[in-house]
Amino acid sequence: MCFNSCALIPANILLQTDRASRRQRRYWVHPLLTQRGTKGHFASLYQDLKNHPEKFVAFCRLPMEAFDRLLELVRRDLTYQDTQMRKAITAEERLLITLRFLATGESYASLHLQFRVGKSTITKIVRCTCSAIWQKLQPIVMPSPTEDTWQRVAAGFQDVAKFPNCIGAVDGKHVRVLQPAHSGSKFFNYKKFFSIVLMAVADAHCKFVCIDIGAYGSTGDSRVLRTSQIGMQILRDGVTLPAPQPFPGTTHPVPFMMVSDEAFPLMPNLLRPYPRR
Repeated sequence: MCFNSCALIPANILLQTDRASRRQRRYWVHPLLTQRGTKGHFASLYQDLKNHPEKFVAFCRLPMEAFDRLLELVRRDLTYQDTQMRKAITAEERLLITLRFLATGESYASLHLQFRVGKSTITKIVRCTCSAIWQKLQPIVMPSPTEDTWQRVAAGFQDVAKFPNCIGAVDGKHVRVLQPAHSGSKFFNYKKFFSIVLMAVADAHCKFVCIDIGAYGSTGDSRVLRTSQIGMQILRDGVTLPAPQPFPGTTHPVPFMMVSDEAFPLMPNLLRPYPRR
C-alpha cells in the first residue's frame, strides 16, 4: 500500500511550517552591515567632515562646535555597553544619524544603506536620540514662560514693531506625516494631506517662546489653541501674564495680549483682525 503522508497533516499546519521556513533568517548579520566600520558614512566621512566645517554644516545642518556641545549633553544617554556578540554604536554615530535624518527627511531604508546600520536599529536610534535631545535642551532653550519672559517679549515687540503689550504671535503649522494606522480621517486636514499641528508662539525676532505639538490635522487652529496648554494655562488662567499696564502716553491699563490671524477667536488676551466681511 502506498499513500501520501502529507495527506494526514492538516493544511493549516503545513502552511504555518512553510511560513516559518520562509521566515528563517539568511544571515545573523547581513554582509552589508558588517562593513559599517569601514564603508559606513560615519567611518568614511565623519573625520573628513570635521576637517571641513562648511561641509559638516551642509551634511547635518549644524555647526561642528554646536554638534560637539550637543554631544556632550547627550553622550551619557546615548552610550551603550559593548558585548561579546557585537560592538555598540557610539554616541557620535547615533547623534550623526539622527541629525542627518532630521536635516534631510531621508527614509530609514536610505539611512540604513548609507550608515550600514539595520533599519530597526535606526528607528530606535532616532527615537531615543530625539528624546534625549529634548530632555537636555528643553530646560535650556525653551523653559516654561514666566512673567519675566513675557516682559522681555513685550519689550521686543515695542522696539521692533512699536506694538505695546504684545507678548507674542500665535499660529498653527501643519506638519506632514504618513497616515497613522487605524486613525481614519483624524489626521486628514483641509489641505488634503495627513498632518499633526504645531501650535507655536513666536517673539518679535521670530523665535519660539512656547509650543504645543501633536493635535490632529483635522482640528481647526481655534480648537487646537483652546485645548492646548498655551490656551488653557496662558490665555485663560493668565497665571504667568503680567498685570495690565497702560500704553505709552495713556493712563488706562490694557491687558497683555497675543496677536493671531482671523482663524482664532477674539479673547481678552488674544487680538485678531476684523473679519474680511
